[in-house]
Order: sequence, then structure tokens, then C-alpha cells
Amino acid sequence: MKKKLKITYKKAGVDISKADRLIKGMSSLIDTTRVRGSMDSVGGFGGFFDLAATGEKDPLLVASTDGVGTKLKIAEITGKHDTIGIDLVAMCVNDVLCCGARPLFFLDYFACGKLESRIWKDVLKGIVAGCRDAGCALLGGETAEMPGMYKKGEYDLAGFAVGAVPRKKVINGKKIRPGDVLLGVASSGLHSNGYSLARKVFNKNEIKRRKRVLLRPTTIYVRPFMHVSGKADIKGAANITGGGLYENIPRVLPKGMKAVIRSGSWNVPAVFREIGERADIGEREMHTTFNMGIGMVFVCSEKDAKISQKVLREKFKLNSWVIGEIVKGERAVEILKGECG
Repeated sequence: MKKKLKITYKKAGVDISKADRLIKGMSSLIDTTRVRGSMDSVGGFGGFFDLAATGEKDPLLVASTDGVGTKLKIAEITGKHDTIGIDLVAMCVNDVLCCGARPLFFLDYFACGKLESRIWKDVLKGIVAGCRDAGCALLGGETAEMPGMYKKGEYDLAGFAVGAVPRKKVINGKKIRPGDVLLGVASSGLHSNGYSLARKVFNKNEIKRRKRVLLRPTTIYVRPFMHVSGKADIKGAANITGGGLYENIPRVLPKGMKAVIRSGSWNVPAVFREIGERADIGEREMHTTFNMGIGMVFVCSEKDAKISQKVLREKFKLNSWVIGEIVKGERAVEILKGECG
């Protein structure tokens, strides 16, 4: 007869009560993300949001989900986890923003092998900071402890954002015409893409020395975008993430429209130059892997580009450059060769 094993779920590696205690302990911080329409539902089976309370007329909901990729490994190597949550929020809300939608609420998923309180709290602090910057409520989430799935100190993150836009104000690129310009808005650095390559060119000691640059949070463009769109007609908007300018701009172009970009028309942060030189790869590969200093692109008329630049510069201290224009042609991006500025 086999001997019976007296093993509890906790002994097997999952401490449910610990996760519950941590969430309750951070409830006051989570409450700081409340916005009009958010309801007291954290900890329940689902998060409630009163759409009518937002006052939006004939709204459409826009949803997006994303993660932060291997930037998590940079946080792990450096032991710094208090900004990675900002990246998580940014990757999701910047996407819904491209449709003209204002983010309403956010949910997160945190998975690990063993729940380490300090790391979890630091990550959540970043998520809260990101939600507050984006003006959306942290409505709920999931903390999953899965022994054997992750090594000690490892974890994974995923986020989910929902926004709303009045039907008449949806940005879908249909109004884009030849002669419109591309306004590139500055990124804060690598944002959350290209880290698998970055980790190949920098060793662990170099990553630790460069943690300030490599862990600089992804810019959340919600407030700048909402102010700009209230004063200028933004016909298309592209969040420059994985795939860079080449892959993301065509997503907002109508059939028969091509984007021509002038390399050298904006300032490229030094970190991209260093990675490119070390990796010894061409300009196209760099522009496909990284944002190269452009975090978001607005498509608009020249007049509206000037209005947008003034708002971005004076109210948000954000640099922006007219980096190209729309012409007739196959739906694609052409970057004219030249030295990046």
C-alpha cells in the first residue's frame, strides 16, 4: 500500500492567502486610479465600469492587450522593477489611443513561480502610476503563482485596456490624402521593443551600468494626444512598437497611399546608434526592430502639424518633427536613405 502524502497547496508552492493579503494591502493605492465610471470591484470575480457615467455620446469601445516582452529580463538583471508596470500600461493604452479612444480602464496579469512581495509591489506601483498618467482606472487583475513554470525571480506580465471614442470621432485613416504629413512624436528611448537584440549586444554588467537608459519607461501619450486632437484634425495615428516605422504606419494608411519618410529629419537617441554599431546591422533592420526615437506618428495636414507641434512643445515639453509625407502608391513605408539626425 502506497504511503499517503500530506501535502497542502501551500507546501506545493502556491500561497493563495499571501496573494490575497498583498492585494488588500495595496487597495488604497489602487483606489488612486479611480475615474468617472469606475466602481468598487477590485477583488471580485469581475470589474464593473459604468460607461454612461463618462458622458460619451454614441461611444464605441476599443480594446487592446499587450505585454512588455524581454524588457522584463532587464528588470530582473538590474533588480529594478518599479517602472516596468508603466511600460505595461503604455503598451496597451497607446494602442487604443490610435483609434481616437480615451482609455477607461485597465486590467493586469502577473505570473510567477513564487510570489516575491517586494517585486510584486514594485510592479503594481508602476501599473498604478501608468494608469494615473493615462487617466484610466485599474479595475482588476490576476496574480498567478505557478511553481515550476518560472525560475526564481522570474515573472511575466500582460495587460488589457479598454477605451471609448464617440462614433463620429473614430480615427481610422480614411481621410488621409496625398500631401498630408507625418508628424513624429519623440519616444523616451527604446520603449518596450527590441530588447532581445539589446541583450545580445550588452552583457550583464553593461546592462546594469545602463539601467537608467534601458529601463526608462515607455511614454504614455494619452494626455498629449487628447489635447492635440481637441485642436487639430488627426487623420491617422500609429503607435511605433515592434516592427518600427516600416510595419506600424501602413496599419493606418488607406489603400493607394504611401508614406515617404526622410531619414535624418529627427533626433535619434544615442542608445540606438550604439546598438546599431555593435550589432553591425543595416538601417532598415534598425528601423524595423526599434522605434529609433519616434514613439508615435500623427498623420495630418501641414497646418494641423504646426498646431500639434506647438501644443506638444509648450504644454508637454515633447519634441516632434515632420518626418515625411503621404503620396500616392502602394500601401507601404519608404525611408529615403541618409544619415539619421
